[in-house]
Amino acid sequence: MRARLPWLFLLLLTLAACGMGREVQRDEYGTDDPRELILRQTGANPRDAGLIIFGVDRSRQDGGAGPGGVAVNAFLWRATLETLSFMPLASADPAGGVIITDWYTPPANPQERFKAQAYILSRQLRSDGVRVQVFRQVWRNGQWVDAPASAATNSELEDRVLARARELRGMVASR
Repeated sequence: MRARLPWLFLLLLTLAACGMGREVQRDEYGTDDPRELILRQTGANPRDAGLIIFGVDRSRQDGGAGPGGVAVNAFLWRATLETLSFMPLASADPAGGVIITDWYTPPANPQERFKAQAYILSRQLRSDGVRVQVFRQVWRNGQWVDAPASAATNSELEDRVLARARELRGMVASR
């Protein structure tokens, strides 16, 4: 009986220690969500959400960034949707500013396919307000294999989005 007593004491001490911890808050964990990572890097609050059809809601005191406010620029959002419209849309989050396309195979080359993820990072129409990441796969030995996409492709799509956003802003301003 005496040999079991230290083990029993150790077991009870271990169990008691388990209940004395504190509750871990959600924001203490890291995240793998690319949208949330980018928003945190830019200083935006990922929990802010909302939608303004044309530009920034200037009627709000906080510039639209409070709870339920705008997290992205409407011109950038619309321009990104239009620029990526040749690819099938998989997901679009207007409040968070994330657009994800499904795989697109160009008719001229059925041996490769592309997928894009776009992040609207700003409430202002700025050159650093949009990021586009293109993924590429090629057909080899009966299966799709990841292949590097040109960095120029990402930049070219970002430039097209920005040019279209400026056109949209000009159309609204000229009314």
